[in-house]
Amino acid sequence: MKHINAFLITPLILFGAAPLYGADRGLEKFIATFDYAARKDMKIDSKTLIPLLKSGKAQLIDIRFKEENATWGVKPSISIPLNELPARLSAVDKSKIVVTACPHKDRAAIAMVYLRAHGIKAKYLTDGLIGLAENLRGDEAKGLVDALARKK
Repeated sequence: MKHINAFLITPLILFGAAPLYGADRGLEKFIATFDYAARKDMKIDSKTLIPLLKSGKAQLIDIRFKEENATWGVKPSISIPLNELPARLSAVDKSKIVVTACPHKDRAAIAMVYLRAHGIKAKYLTDGLIGLAENLRGDEAKGLVDALARKK
């Protein structure tokens, strides 16, 4: 019986009852304190994002696969595919509002939760890269390009 108990308890100790790490605690806290304000705070739309990009207060991360980004990129964004985000976390500018984006929002929401679990103030783009492209036409596109050029 002792061998059976040890056999059952050892996996719990090793895997199920292991202490939480920083990101795990961040995710636990994010979920445990999730409320209507947090739900609102985790989202941003293109019309709100564009002025933040112009002022340099936001970093846009395109989390699509490399092949998707190679076919059409959205500027100003940095490309960090979702599956590379853990390894490239140092490329995230923690001093800015970090906005994750993909064409619709599914992967962007996953990336936002991952970043928040690591203590980074992140939001996901609710209208996706398609919405951003719709809102960056004509004068808006020129205004963004001009504002970014002045920052260099």
